[in-house]
Amino acid sequence: MDQNLADTRKLGFGLMRLPRRGIAIDIEQVKQMVDMFMAAGFTYFDTAFMYPGSETAIRKALVDRYQRESYTLATKLYAPMMPTAAIARNEFKTSLERTGAGYFDFYLLHALMQNNYRKYEKFGIWDFVKEQKEKGLIRHYGFSFHAGPELLDQLLTEHPDVDFVQLQINYADWENPSVASRANYEVARKHGKLITVMEPVKGGTLANPNEKVKSLFHAYDPNASAASWAIRFAASLDGILTVLSGMSNTAQMENNLSYMKDFRPLNEKEMSIIQEAQKILGKSRAIPCTACHYCTKGCPKEIPIPEIFAAMNKQISNGRQEEAAADYRQAVSAGHQASDCIHCLQCENACPQHIQITEYLKQCAETFEK
Repeated sequence: MDQNLADTRKLGFGLMRLPRRGIAIDIEQVKQMVDMFMAAGFTYFDTAFMYPGSETAIRKALVDRYQRESYTLATKLYAPMMPTAAIARNEFKTSLERTGAGYFDFYLLHALMQNNYRKYEKFGIWDFVKEQKEKGLIRHYGFSFHAGPELLDQLLTEHPDVDFVQLQINYADWENPSVASRANYEVARKHGKLITVMEPVKGGTLANPNEKVKSLFHAYDPNASAASWAIRFAASLDGILTVLSGMSNTAQMENNLSYMKDFRPLNEKEMSIIQEAQKILGKSRAIPCTACHYCTKGCPKEIPIPEIFAAMNKQISNGRQEEAAADYRQAVSAGHQASDCIHCLQCENACPQHIQITEYLKQCAETFEK
């Protein structure tokens, strides 16, 4: 994909959380939002076969009202729930019919994870999507991803012609081992892939963070919304194609356009404020383990280091002591505890994140093995 695309406007309209009147999507309000978005010079719309009513809504609000070349449309194929390859592949035809778009600018294999990615291979979806691209029905293809960097690296190595990847990236999850925003971002960039960002405000959580974070942001810029800090953080990264915001009303659209129309990357001072917000949220205290398991392959005591660290992070990041203790008990149920470490340093020599693993294991033992 042309790397110059990363220099285009970086706000995408996510169509998963559209406004509703009762149970039905509020098409008239969606039309208003589309008009506001297009008038501001933005063009990227993101829907999916699995978003109820979304593909039909965007046909009425966008496709039937604007010239096809004036916008870019993304949708997705979700294979895991489909019983046969034929039914899974038929999602593409259905999406074309629902949207009336004629072709898709961006097409994604949807929500690849450790427990489902093989089904896309079993059903031949990778080859199927490439065939549609050769026919001109898809301009760029990629996948959205919800797992760790090791699998991401595997997929991008096996499918080097992927044009882009969609990752969950936000400042709260930047070092969160269960999300691995930073690690996945780095893998995608290592492979030279552009990135579309999902969940930049973490399902709305970062649009309304705790009072300490709100006060921190307000002290620097009283007029900036908390959501603006989150979206600008993601948009400031290199190689970002667009940052998706699942906007649900015209007020949210207006707010996002107010700071993204003339986008400014975070400056050094603003980045330091984000880092302070991470500390307040507890993420900066988390053990920066990406669960690659490099450390466990040669451990003479077979200690499940990533699982132990995940339990520890649940306590120090979120204060959920009982859940953390339960997770630790589950992690060491085979009998290999943190206190079994003999400080051979094999794990630290293997760790790509250069974590002081033996010191963290000592802390975990003191915390959970009282």
